[in-house]
Amino acid sequence: MASHTDEKMIKTARTNLKNTKLCIHAIPGLATLKKHIIPAIDLGVDIFRIASHCTEATVTKTHIEYLKNLNKTVYGVLMMSALADTKTLVEEAKKMESYGADAIIIMDSTGTYIPSEVEERIKALLDNLKIKIGFHGHNNLGLAIMNSVVAAQSGADIIDVCIRGFGAGAGNTQLEIIIPVLHKYNFYTPIDFQKVIVEADLVMDYLVKNTPIPTPINILTGLNRLFSGFEKPIIKASKLNNIEYSSLIFELGARKLVAGQEDLIYQIADLMKYKKIRIIY
Repeated sequence: MASHTDEKMIKTARTNLKNTKLCIHAIPGLATLKKHIIPAIDLGVDIFRIASHCTEATVTKTHIEYLKNLNKTVYGVLMMSALADTKTLVEEAKKMESYGADAIIIMDSTGTYIPSEVEERIKALLDNLKIKIGFHGHNNLGLAIMNSVVAAQSGADIIDVCIRGFGAGAGNTQLEIIIPVLHKYNFYTPIDFQKVIVEADLVMDYLVKNTPIPTPINILTGLNRLFSGFEKPIIKASKLNNIEYSSLIFELGARKLVAGQEDLIYQIADLMKYKKIRIIY
C-alpha cells in the first residue's frame, strides 16, 4: 500500500515537474470517471494511460472516449500481454485506437518475453496501427533491458523505465542502465545521465529499499506467465499451507491466473494442501 494518497502524490509531482509531462495509469473498474479521472484532470495530469487485460480492451472504451472528448492525451495499455498471441494483441490494440487512443503500450507484466517475441509484436502493431507503440518490460528472466532495446529497434516510440528498476517482483527496465545502453545502439535520449546516476544513489534513502533482481520465484512466475505482483501472495499461501511455492506456481500457471485473482491463489493452495485437486504441471 502506498504511503501517500493518489491526490498528494499527483499534487507533489505536478508542483515539481517543469519539463516532464505528468502521467497516470488507470484501470477501468478500479478507476471511475467521477472519483478518479475527473479529479486527476483538475490536478493537472497531462497523459492518461487507460489499461485493461490484454484481451479485454472493450472495457477502456468509455474512459478513452471521455478523455479524448476533452482533448486529453490518452494511451491505451494492454497488460499481461504475453497471455495473448500477436494476432489477438493487434485486434485489441485496434479497438483502443478506434476509441481515440494516441498510443498503445504493451506490458510484459509477467516478464515472460524473449527479444524475438518483442520484435514480432511491436512490428505487427506498427504494421496494423497508425499511432505510436510502446513497451513496458519486467525483468523476471533478466531480459528487461534487452527486450526494451529490441522494442526501440523494432520501432517503438515509448519505453517504460523505472529508476533502480523499482517495480513489482524482479522489477522493471532500469532507467540508469537503459540510457547508456540505448546510446550504445545509437538512440538519442535528451536525459542528463550524470544526474540520473546521482539520483539512482539518492533514491535508496527515500524510495527503493533494495534494487529488484530476478530471484528463483520471479524466474518461475516469468516462465509460467504469472503477474509479477503475485510474488508475495504466492509465498504467503505456500507457507500457510506448507507446500512448495514452485508447485503452486506451476498450478497457477496451468490455470492461467491473471492480475486481480489473488484470492484464488490461497484457495488453490488450500486445495493442494489437502490433495483435493490434481496438480497440473
